[in-house]
Amino acid sequence: MSDRKIKLAINLRGVGGSMSEWRHPDAKADASIDFELYKEWAQKAEAALFDILFIADGLYITEQSLPHFLNRYEPITLLSALATVTKNIGLVGTVSSTYSDPFTIARQFASLDKMSGGRAGWNVVTSGLLDGAANNFNGKQVHHDEKYELATEYLEITKGLWDSWEDDAFVRDKETGVFFDPAKMHTLNHEGKFFSVKGPLNIERSPQGQPVIFQAGLSEPGRNFAAQFANAIYSIPQTIAESIAFREDMRKRAVTFGRSADDILVFANISPVVGRTEEEAEQKYQEIANLVTIEHALNYTSRFFNHLDLSQYPLDEPAINLLELIPGQDGTFKYFTEELQSGKTLRQLALEATTPRSPFMGTAEQIADKLQAWFEAGAADGFMFVPFGPFGLDDFLNEVVPILQERGLFRTAYEAATLRENLGLSIPKNRYAQS
Repeated sequence: MSDRKIKLAINLRGVGGSMSEWRHPDAKADASIDFELYKEWAQKAEAALFDILFIADGLYITEQSLPHFLNRYEPITLLSALATVTKNIGLVGTVSSTYSDPFTIARQFASLDKMSGGRAGWNVVTSGLLDGAANNFNGKQVHHDEKYELATEYLEITKGLWDSWEDDAFVRDKETGVFFDPAKMHTLNHEGKFFSVKGPLNIERSPQGQPVIFQAGLSEPGRNFAAQFANAIYSIPQTIAESIAFREDMRKRAVTFGRSADDILVFANISPVVGRTEEEAEQKYQEIANLVTIEHALNYTSRFFNHLDLSQYPLDEPAINLLELIPGQDGTFKYFTEELQSGKTLRQLALEATTPRSPFMGTAEQIADKLQAWFEAGAADGFMFVPFGPFGLDDFLNEVVPILQERGLFRTAYEAATLRENLGLSIPKNRYAQS
């Protein structure tokens, strides 16, 4: 039996990842700002031996935003609090490289990493012209073709700052009065196109050396950026063939940047619906799907069409004519392009966009079978689990995870204390340290 194990992350989304989950009778309508609930979820995931708690984020909201994104905690603040009530699980938060400062973010993630004993990770995202974030940052516009150039410089600075101190730089010798070894403190002195940062950072390295870098870009520049910097990549494939192709592509790209193919882990997004029977799983899906009206669905979907009023178009005819109205060329563009080209109507497109139907639906055995098939076929190294509905978390942890453990596919104990070690990733050496 192979020693390779499935890695599992959980994306905690408060009131859910769809428009209507908060309306379910068993849902807590203020879950996105209920720390005690987040604490309970985090401890359940850790008891189930998950690798990662993942917190998504965004910098701009409208009336079309998902309920969870309208009223929620800032990721680093939330993860810092969760670090005090967990011991082993990784803590990964989303921060945009477009609208933040390298020194501040390097310091915040280094602090989270140190206080958690080496469990921090940063999901690096970029913000473009179309997402509205510039409206909250002095109107600063970053063109799509330039945002990854900026992000590249940003990551180089951040990683350099994380190497400000060698591992044994702080002597703290009370008898001699030597607090640190000046030869092991390193100043970055970065001067670039977008940033000027001197350094050094005012916090030492954690036991895992540097926080783990996550990335989720699906566009061509996004893939190259991830292949150069990411330790783990978040993907949203709909089929096993798509996922295999994506993982193979990313592993090949990593090699072109002088890395090993095994330096990158791919986490495929899943939002399974578990039932004692297939019929019960379908019933659970419909419980959530039926809570959204077509008016709300159109309103939500309009955000992907530059906030166009979609109610003016026929609902039950093939909506291929909307293809030319999709802005951008990113992963979202690709998804809606494929959906429209498949002949779907606007009604189908809107309802499925608000309550996506997971390819992982059925009994616990069926879902475990599918996860095993994807993993063993090389479609993913792990899975990013997004609970579906108020029943989704307990269903997956109590029904599916034990089956994976019985099959030897998932751990029965944490292997180490740091996130990197639990993911099977090497601890990066300080670039200044003598070999």
